[in-house]
Amino acid sequence: MAIIGKRLKEARSEARYTQLEAAKVLGISNGTLSGYERNYRDPDTEILNRMANLYDVSVEWLMGRTEEKKTDWNSKLPELTEKEERDIAKDLEDMLSNLNSKDGYAAFDGRSMDDMDEEDKELLIASLENSLRLAKRMAKQKFTPKKYRD
Repeated sequence: MAIIGKRLKEARSEARYTQLEAAKVLGISNGTLSGYERNYRDPDTEILNRMANLYDVSVEWLMGRTEEKKTDWNSKLPELTEKEERDIAKDLEDMLSNLNSKDGYAAFDGRSMDDMDEEDKELLIASLENSLRLAKRMAKQKFTPKKYRD
């Protein structure tokens, strides 16, 4: 028995979308969405991913592969040590220093960070810091032997 239609309808309802609203956001017809929810047809992977994002559930749950609606991959990554946090802070400082240089490769169309407004600077810095932290945690997960993991 196909579970995907039932879960699509459940997820849409819990996200408080009507079929018409969801179809419009997803860029498909109301009839197509209805067909997915009634198991008359299967969504392709692109549409399935868009639905999962819109309804804030995992594709795996929509497809009936798991009972967990959301994949909490972030909690499965290892935490960073104080030394790793210091390394990230140093790397971020180096990046920002390069971005502040007008003649460096990291300039934006010949503009430095000084030419940006404060909100854009803060968003850029937060994005860089989060990216560094996530990359470090993912690398740690990938390269730490299993016998040393929790």
